[in-house]
Amino acid sequence: MTKTEIAIAFSNGEFDKTDDFIADDAVWEVVDEDILKGKSAIIEKCNQVVQYFKSVTTDFKTLNVISEDNKVVVNGTAEFIRDGKRVSFVSACDLYEFNDRSQIQKITSYCIQAK
Repeated sequence: MTKTEIAIAFSNGEFDKTDDFIADDAVWEVVDEDILKGKSAIIEKCNQVVQYFKSVTTDFKTLNVISEDNKVVVNGTAEFIRDGKRVSFVSACDLYEFNDRSQIQKITSYCIQAK
C-alpha cells in the first residue's frame, strides 16, 4: 500500500489493513481527547473503535487528501446511524507522518462532533 492508501484506510476505520504499517513507537494524538503511545496501544484503541462500528451503520466520506514527502492529510466526515437514526456526525482531519520505512510514525487527529 502507498502512504496515501494507508492514511485513507486508517481514516475510514479500515484498521485491519493498516496494522502492519504502524511503527512500534508511533504516537496517535486525538487533540483534546487522548494520546496513545506505541503500536500496541494504537491497535488496542482501533479494536475498541471497531467494536463500536459493529453497533452502528457507518458512512465515511473522504473530502480531501493532500500528500507531500512523508506527510499525508485526510479530511472528511463520518456519520453513525443506529435503528435508522443518526447517533453522531463527525467532521475530521487526520495528519499522518511516516518514517523512512513508510510506517506511520505519528497521527494527529482533529475531530469536531456536530451538535
